[in-house]
Amino acid sequence: MVEENPGACAPTEALFIGGRSGVGKSAVGNEIHAQLSVAGVRRCVIDGDFLDMAYPSAEDHGLAERNLAAMWANYRVLGYRRLIYINTASVLGEVTDQLTAAMGDSPHVIGVLLTCTDETALRRLSQREKGSTLDAHLERSAAMAHRLNSGSRPQIRRVATDERSIIALATEIIRFAEWLPPETRARGRGVRR
Repeated sequence: MVEENPGACAPTEALFIGGRSGVGKSAVGNEIHAQLSVAGVRRCVIDGDFLDMAYPSAEDHGLAERNLAAMWANYRVLGYRRLIYINTASVLGEVTDQLTAAMGDSPHVIGVLLTCTDETALRRLSQREKGSTLDAHLERSAAMAHRLNSGSRPQIRRVATDERSIIALATEIIRFAEWLPPETRARGRGVRR
């Protein structure tokens, strides 16, 4: 049995990282995790793409939100109060509302929309996708880029990933989120440059 951590009652924050396929969400999220580990910042990471990955699709049953609620409840019992959530559509207004409702503890939401050109998405997806899935991914990526650009709220931070290193992108997002302790920020430690 897991004992409840006193930090479980602290206010919570959620960093939602969204963007089209090929923009670098997973790579940036993993680098944020690595940099925050060096700085000793307590948080968890959930990749939303896997919360309802099933065939036939379970999307209409709210499975992603139900799984997020269960996972977040488990993390909260252990005292985590910061969540990095990576998912293509997480920064769309209605999706953000559904995710925060699923978390159940009124988190302060920090939204970051990663962007890139069609050419960059093509180059990256061509390296990742092999066989018959590439064309479908490219089509969905382009359509989602338009939807994300028009459907994200104005307060969402947009960060272009073209020709930028994963380290630099992660560093920028961490600074924007203000998750480093003040003494770490002042010394410039804990985050790679």
